[in-house]
Amino acid sequence: MLTLADCGELELIARLRPYCHQELIGDDAAVLSLPLGEQLIVSTDVLVEGVHFSLGMTDTPVTMTPQDVGWRSLAANLSDLAAMGALPLGLTVGLAAPRNCPVAIIEGIYQGMATCAQAYGTSIIGGDTCRSSVLSLSITVLGSAPPERIIYRNRAQVGDVIVVTGVHGASRAGLECLLYPQGASTVPAELRQAWIQAHQRPRPRLDIVHWLRQQVPPPRLAGMDSSDGLAAAVLQICQASGVGAVLWAERIPIVDYGDRLQALNWALYGGEDFELVLCLSPELAQALCGAAGERAAMVGEIIPEKRVQLRLNGELLPVQVDRLFQHF
Repeated sequence: MLTLADCGELELIARLRPYCHQELIGDDAAVLSLPLGEQLIVSTDVLVEGVHFSLGMTDTPVTMTPQDVGWRSLAANLSDLAAMGALPLGLTVGLAAPRNCPVAIIEGIYQGMATCAQAYGTSIIGGDTCRSSVLSLSITVLGSAPPERIIYRNRAQVGDVIVVTGVHGASRAGLECLLYPQGASTVPAELRQAWIQAHQRPRPRLDIVHWLRQQVPPPRLAGMDSSDGLAAAVLQICQASGVGAVLWAERIPIVDYGDRLQALNWALYGGEDFELVLCLSPELAQALCGAAGERAAMVGEIIPEKRVQLRLNGELLPVQVDRLFQHF
């Protein structure tokens, strides 16, 4: 099996070149033009083997292929652009890997990234490589948006409706299926595969950005993505905007199988769904849900009291802050 030590840096770069934009690589830096009247939006994510993904190179169980890692890593970054109302221009990839890492793994990761990039109309335009004891990626995506259409977290207002896209908790359900296949054997195969797909191949919601750009005049809204869970997203929007929120448990789109309370907890705290959480006027919320159909739902409202609560079975319960995801 060919390793990075066998291959060397120059041959590795030559092997990765086909996955990149052929006209924008080869010099010391890439040259880009911004669309007229738009601002640059930049987002960076660091992803580490054994923390964000598992290929079996550490002591964690394998949960995806190298191609899945590539797709998912880029999808996470593109989701950040979508959360800001931006569309992608290109991306750079910083790769750090052990000398004994198989070249096939690296090529698979880049293949997954290139496939995801092509699906969303963008490409790899540069990057860097170095030796490390642990496989990791640092992906920077560049996007743009007209200044009046950039989405910030601090624009939520009392009376706004909270809209989410997609099913929340599906990624966590997929991870559970991968980690505990025997326990998941009772789940219908089609449903199980849909959850695993949600975990391994999330779909950044750039389609919603395209819809929002069609709205005239540009609407006032707040938002972010749900990469750290629905509860964390709502809490951060409320903190930035100086408001509070009530989430309606019965309206949250959750995985439709088994223990509904567990599914609700996965939706609130599971994370990695890479869907959008938006705070909109009631009129715009209805229009968005009408256009998106089952791909969007109204799940709560913004209130003046600075707290985030969940309405469940007629009771108002506080969001469990200690369950929100944090790296440290």
